[in-house]
Amino acid sequence: MRLILFDIDGTLLRCGKQVAQHFLGALETVFGGYRLPERFSFAGKTDPMIAVELLRGLGLDEEEIHARLPRARDLYVAAMDRELDRDRMLLLPGVVELLERLVLRPELTVGLLTGNWQGGARAKLSRFDLEAYFAFGAFGDDARDRRGLVPVALRRAETHGGGPFAPEDVLIVGDTVLDVDCARAAGARCLAVASGFTEAEELEAAGADWVFDDLQEAARRLDLFA
Repeated sequence: MRLILFDIDGTLLRCGKQVAQHFLGALETVFGGYRLPERFSFAGKTDPMIAVELLRGLGLDEEEIHARLPRARDLYVAAMDRELDRDRMLLLPGVVELLERLVLRPELTVGLLTGNWQGGARAKLSRFDLEAYFAFGAFGDDARDRRGLVPVALRRAETHGGGPFAPEDVLIVGDTVLDVDCARAAGARCLAVASGFTEAEELEAAGADWVFDDLQEAARRLDLFA
């Protein structure tokens, strides 16, 4: 058995700037503001990590941030459910075709490993009817650091009828250096795609096992997934 864990943003789809607007709006409502550092990057970070980094500039300590963060999460997820506009999103090349092929392989278990809060992840996937491909996952609700998501995903994969999985049985598919980092920290393989905001050369330098332009190109090497 093999376990394949997919990131969402930049790997399966792209949402444009609308998600950041909803996220920052929720922080504004709950905390009264945030400080956006110069050249701040959301890429590969969990939602809680993003919130902490933004809110530290207000002089709040992490304990206070985490105590009030569930309210901001709930506001954000509600806004995403209501207002996320598919017409401003992009389903990346080859995603559906690849997932259709993978779910037919009985030796493969497919799940999510994403920094998104679960409600936000489901809102994004639902716009392209992708949620049916993923019975389980590890989300930003489960750990602040992306490395902490891997053991959660392994436990849930076993609960859903796969595994148990050894690190060498796991392939993490993502588009940022933090996806590569969490795979290497867990002893898993990483297939990286340059369909997000990270150049292929940077993903290679971070130590990805394979780098492709997007999942359409990667799907031509289906043996890598199996």
